[in-house]
Amino acid sequence: MEARLPVILGWDLVSPLGTDPDDQWTRALAGESGVGPLTRFNPPEGFPVTIAGQVPEMEVSDYPFLSPRQLALWPSPIFKHSLLVVYRALKHAGIEITEEIASEIGVTFSAAVGGLDAVLSADRALMNEGRLPKPCVNPNSCINMVTGKVSILTGATGPNLSTVTACATGNTSLVVGALMIASGMAKAFICGGVDFPLVEPIVAGFATMNGAYKTGESEPPEKASRPFSKNRRGFVISEGAACLILADPEFARAHGLAPIAELAGWFMNSDAGHFVAPSLPTVTRCMAGAIEHAGIEPADIDAVNAHAASTKIGDKVEAVALKTVFGRDAPPVCANKSQIGHSMGAAAAIELIWAIKGLREGVIPPTINLDSDPDLGLECLSNRMLRIDQEFVLKNSFGFGGTNCCTVFRRL
Repeated sequence: MEARLPVILGWDLVSPLGTDPDDQWTRALAGESGVGPLTRFNPPEGFPVTIAGQVPEMEVSDYPFLSPRQLALWPSPIFKHSLLVVYRALKHAGIEITEEIASEIGVTFSAAVGGLDAVLSADRALMNEGRLPKPCVNPNSCINMVTGKVSILTGATGPNLSTVTACATGNTSLVVGALMIASGMAKAFICGGVDFPLVEPIVAGFATMNGAYKTGESEPPEKASRPFSKNRRGFVISEGAACLILADPEFARAHGLAPIAELAGWFMNSDAGHFVAPSLPTVTRCMAGAIEHAGIEPADIDAVNAHAASTKIGDKVEAVALKTVFGRDAPPVCANKSQIGHSMGAAAAIELIWAIKGLREGVIPPTINLDSDPDLGLECLSNRMLRIDQEFVLKNSFGFGGTNCCTVFRRL
């Protein structure tokens, strides 16, 4: 266990449940769904996916850095939403990055899919009209450009890097920030994840690999995402962005900042097996390793925020791993993706915020659309909000390529 563990100072997020952080949380606790008809593009007849979790449009006139003029060279929505949540998270934390502390602040903020929408649009213009790409196209597709833009916006001159681990990106972003702080290379980190993957070939590609939910007949969109349910049929593709501010507790004290929660433990490993199907031994080891790193026992975990993408094999492996780690006395488990779908690189960061809010407030959001799968044997799920006092919460994240990351947070 680390002698001086990093703390969370602030956060912000946008998700299919909205763009105001408090309103999103209220809707999450109420069991609402952010999944609806896919409107980011007009799906042609026979297209396999017609629903999605989309971030609502919002008024940005209060943010000059989001004006059309400022965003003219950054058409991919990952930049607009990343800058927004970072700006608001720093406000929430009460941090003003001045010249005196700029070198003490690092950035690790990334995406899984990134700005491929800009490249695809340019490719269509080149093929159909012979128009060469604009100079901004390639920078829009560079995933590490998100961290670059965040650094430019905030003035942070500490380490700047992107930790891309597919669907675990938001979680590993936080762990890498913690490791960098422990190394002495920074005293605080702007961490997070973003993705806006609702682009035709990306959506269709997830469908053809049997990962994404394929539209069923006469089935309402809000019922489509159903982790751990016996009739689960794949993840609902969604959008989002979230930022968490991580810091050395000494930095927080020196600047009069109030910590929200402590990052008490973490563990990362690799399946080293199939490129998308998870491995039970390594997933189990990742959960157990994070708990061990926190210096506690499995019985000390009061709640689990699951990865739970709503895929057949993924949910099964996670369920068996949970039973292996916790035995018969597994703590309550919730699956936020049941309400917002799977926002790829943003998913873990969004879910981290809700896990920590639940930790502080003694509540656990419902897992909606739950029709328990008897083959999983998870009796620790609830389709209603629970009020449970919590000291430690475990957050699971597992990504394509076998990248696993689990974190443990302690209430302060």
